[in-house]
Amino acid sequence: MKLGVLVFPLDGTMHPGDLASAAEERGFESIWYPEHSHLPLSSSNWPGGSVIPDAYAKTMDQFVCMTAAAMATSTIQIGSGICLVPQHHPAWLAKQVASLDVLSGGRVILGIGYGWNPAELGDHGVAFSQRREVAREVVWAMKSLWADEIASYSGTHIQISESKVWPKPLQRPHPKIVIGAGAGPKLYAAIADYADGWGPMRARDEIDAHIEPIRQAMSDAGRDPATLDITVFNAPTDVAGLDELRERGVTRALFNVPAAGADRVLPVMDTLAALG
Repeated sequence: MKLGVLVFPLDGTMHPGDLASAAEERGFESIWYPEHSHLPLSSSNWPGGSVIPDAYAKTMDQFVCMTAAAMATSTIQIGSGICLVPQHHPAWLAKQVASLDVLSGGRVILGIGYGWNPAELGDHGVAFSQRREVAREVVWAMKSLWADEIASYSGTHIQISESKVWPKPLQRPHPKIVIGAGAGPKLYAAIADYADGWGPMRARDEIDAHIEPIRQAMSDAGRDPATLDITVFNAPTDVAGLDELRERGVTRALFNVPAAGADRVLPVMDTLAALG
């Protein structure tokens, strides 16, 4: 089981490139950055409780931070944790992902999600009730843009006329796609349809109840269930807890790192690295 770190990059916190370099030096397999475009005052539905942390309003641009991390490192995987794909146009997002994959030497992991905030989605023109369908179409449109010399997509929500677009991702056919969302039949079907893995929040999901249904859905779709990637966010910070995840077939465990300066972050990372 691989170990990685996730951090909200805010202005005044440790530079994302410096943090990625420190993570690589300490042997972490990956570093992940979340995203939110903005935090409307009417925001609701945050899964963590009634008070939404300021970090959701203050986080810097995800792909800018991922690029800074990639340029400061040479081996660590660079993950989006998570990218709210319904809020992106697939042509731009496909180009961002592919460009970063080329510049990083093929180190991108695309963690995606549907979005929990109706107001944020609404400001991007996406109805909360349609976010899963929009996300699916964005991903399938990107797959055409990544793979085809003449790419196009025609869906209910997304339309792309026949187009040429480069670069293509260095990883073929594209970087691994991990869906960070609550589990159920819709998630099983989505992973089998267009993704490579699941990113549960350990505090909110019972992992045991869902791994086998996901694998069965992949098998039913003609895909190899042995390739399923399970990346657990908010992983436990004790050896017993990590061993338990590993025994359940978890591929990767991600630790939350404080959004702070180096004086606070580096000691935390030293402690977490020792768990490896």
